[in-house]
Amino acid sequence: MTPTLRTERLLLDPYVPEDEEGFTALFQDVRVSQWMGDGPAPEAQDRALFGRIFTKVYAQNLFDVWAVRRDGLLIGHAEIKPTDVVGGHEIVYALAPAVWGSGLGTELAEAVVAYGFGPLGLTEVHATVDAQNSASLTLLGRIGFEHVRDISEDDGSITRVLTRTLAATDGSSTVSH
Repeated sequence: MTPTLRTERLLLDPYVPEDEEGFTALFQDVRVSQWMGDGPAPEAQDRALFGRIFTKVYAQNLFDVWAVRRDGLLIGHAEIKPTDVVGGHEIVYALAPAVWGSGLGTELAEAVVAYGFGPLGLTEVHATVDAQNSASLTLLGRIGFEHVRDISEDDGSITRVLTRTLAATDGSSTVSH
């Protein structure tokens, strides 16, 4: 079961059905979705993805997925999941553009990494980032991720694989059940 994580300004907790509109709005914002998965998707596809969080991810306890809240408002999405692309666990995070530039992305990424190194017992955590996503590349570099290789995608774009090892963590996040 996905635990609740708290940082200084954020609450990461499991999604509830009432989050569907906020989730869909986040993923429908092209400023966000251009960096997620295969890019922007039809609204119906994002709603189906939200449904699968409950029917598949949570129901089968596949990996941890969180709604990211600040002051009670849904402002983002986060997950940590095993993936064959990196041969380990990858972090995924997204924040609403209204909060970009406030340091919340760093706080969010650090919390998910600390969870990976703490309760999950991982020795390394990975991230895959579009080579054009300079904000995310800069953020991850600042918190100890190092570029390890590039993946050439079918559409000609480049995805950077970054890794952070346990030695680089400070464990500043708290986890409550």
